[in-house]
Amino acid sequence: MNVAKNLPSHLPMNSAESSAENNTESSAKSSAKSSARRSVARLAVAAGAAAASALLLCGPAFAHVSVQPEGEAAKGGFATVNFKVPNERDNASTVKLEITLPAGHPLSSVLPQPVPGWKAEVTRTTLDKPLTVHGRQVTEAASKITWTSAGGKIGPGQFQQFPVSLGQLPESTDKLVFKALQTYDNKEVVRWIEEPQQGAAEPDHPAPVLTLSAATGDHHGGSGTGKAADGAHSAEHTDDEHADSEHADGEATAASSTDSTARILAVVGIVVGAAGVAFGVLAGRRRSA
Repeated sequence: MNVAKNLPSHLPMNSAESSAENNTESSAKSSAKSSARRSVARLAVAAGAAAASALLLCGPAFAHVSVQPEGEAAKGGFATVNFKVPNERDNASTVKLEITLPAGHPLSSVLPQPVPGWKAEVTRTTLDKPLTVHGRQVTEAASKITWTSAGGKIGPGQFQQFPVSLGQLPESTDKLVFKALQTYDNKEVVRWIEEPQQGAAEPDHPAPVLTLSAATGDHHGGSGTGKAADGAHSAEHTDDEHADSEHADGEATAASSTDSTARILAVVGIVVGAAGVAFGVLAGRRRSA
């Protein structure tokens, strides 16, 4: 009799065969999980790189002390400008700002706008050569503005604007360079005094630079909101000073805050989006496994 022909066609596999099949299945699942983990890791790295890139793009807007006019700063006129001071430290707050005014282009009128929590002081010096402003001889000019904390601070992740009315702006140059010293409450002093050069890379600690526009007919600047104020001032040197009676720093601050919020939301969106992709890939791997 042929025994092989009488054996059942569906005999259970022996323990060795069963073990081999289980090992194969387990190996496939392990390989799928390992691949999924590698995919998630790669996506996490990519998300981190994207977030870092976005933060680097955001950085320059808040990297150093800068100066911007409200509207235009026209040659020969008066303008209101904002000195914008960001805090670059994670463990200290800014408590003092010193702005040195350009000696080569003296300004007879320098009027800081009051900033809550800060005390402003204008240092004046006698000029070697008197200025003629509106037909009058001016023998003094402002040389420095100092803001000192009087309860206010610029904390980590924050910035503060310090508005100033300046005039009469020179007609013989296209820009004014203001050297700045930023002091933190841990006694650190950052010197923003390097003058940027056209065609060269930005220095590590650039000084604030105010770009002047073409002269206007009225010589009262191009801000559109300022009103030159001739007339009596109580200080001995203020007969020649013109001041902007209205300051629109609220609008500038709101615009800066909106820009900052948009940048932060963009970074958060990149990170959250990358995390969602990673989660989707991992879930797909698990289902296929």
